[in-house]
Amino acid sequence: MTSETFSPGLDGVIATDTKISLLDTDVEMIIVRGYDLIELAQNLNYTDVAYLVIYGQLPTEAQGREFCETLAEQAEIPDELYRLFELMPKSTVAMDALRTGISFLAGFEDPDLLNDNSHEANLKKGLKLLAQVPALAVNSYRALNDMPFVRPDQSLGYMENFMYMLRGEKPDAVSLDAFDRIHMCYIEHEMPNSTFAARVIASTLADMYGAMVGAVASLKGRLHGGANEAAIEFLLDILKEGGPPRAEAYVMEKLEARARIMGFGHRVYMKKYDPRAKFLMEYIPRLADRVPDGEVLASIYNTVERVMFREKALYPNTDFPIGLLYYELGIPIPLYTPIFLASRTAGNVAHVLE
Repeated sequence: MTSETFSPGLDGVIATDTKISLLDTDVEMIIVRGYDLIELAQNLNYTDVAYLVIYGQLPTEAQGREFCETLAEQAEIPDELYRLFELMPKSTVAMDALRTGISFLAGFEDPDLLNDNSHEANLKKGLKLLAQVPALAVNSYRALNDMPFVRPDQSLGYMENFMYMLRGEKPDAVSLDAFDRIHMCYIEHEMPNSTFAARVIASTLADMYGAMVGAVASLKGRLHGGANEAAIEFLLDILKEGGPPRAEAYVMEKLEARARIMGFGHRVYMKKYDPRAKFLMEYIPRLADRVPDGEVLASIYNTVERVMFREKALYPNTDFPIGLLYYELGIPIPLYTPIFLASRTAGNVAHVLE
């Protein structure tokens, strides 16, 4: 194979086209169905943006209400899945439990609908997955950690219900607002590895569930969805090593050892700022008082960002602020990537449909 035909990471290779989103790095903008994603995240909520991503247009008030009702009606998962989670070895990784749960869920689908690859049939299956992935992600983790299940509450909105299952109680307004905005920032990002994997699987006329299982398997990797876990672990390591006074030296030692610091740089944005990171970092001080070390970690965060730009001219990508924001929201680290998958489900459904 000659160098002219070898493109590591498919760099520069046009594999497909999409009308769902575009990363315009010249103006540092993520365009989703013709709208600036950051403007959407500032002004709308997750279900509105999910509707836009899947249907290609913003919902009317009636359409938005019907969409939310559909998700609420389908949010509960079969009882057999709760029993499956109880049977899993306690050493099971949360993303593996979620992957298994989605695969198992396919067995409860009507066989005719499961094997029907029409747009209408895939839309029905996609909406069901969007509705049920939160319960799958949270309750599989709860079972693995000997915590009681928290079943969906149909009287709550989509994001409020998600946080209710996470915490076992209804969230406060500030936490819910931040969680909603984070979800919107993760909802769609053109053609990352997991989305590409889902599209490749769907192209064989495999069913929607199979495509989603492939997306979960891809997203699990620390170079993709697992990067937010690595980002918060790095900040916590600095906290253990001495906190803010130690932060700059700690980063320099890692750089001198050629260690990879997750949460910085991006194959697409390269030397530019990820607009999602710029938007979300504003929420870090708002949530800092929610955890004992919140303000200290925020200080470490700022030092790491400053040193990385000074030494490597690298800006944070969205995983760096989200890692800290999830921590401030009290979310267990093993759930970071499953929650990422939940937020990206609408985007992946749209890509399979496309």
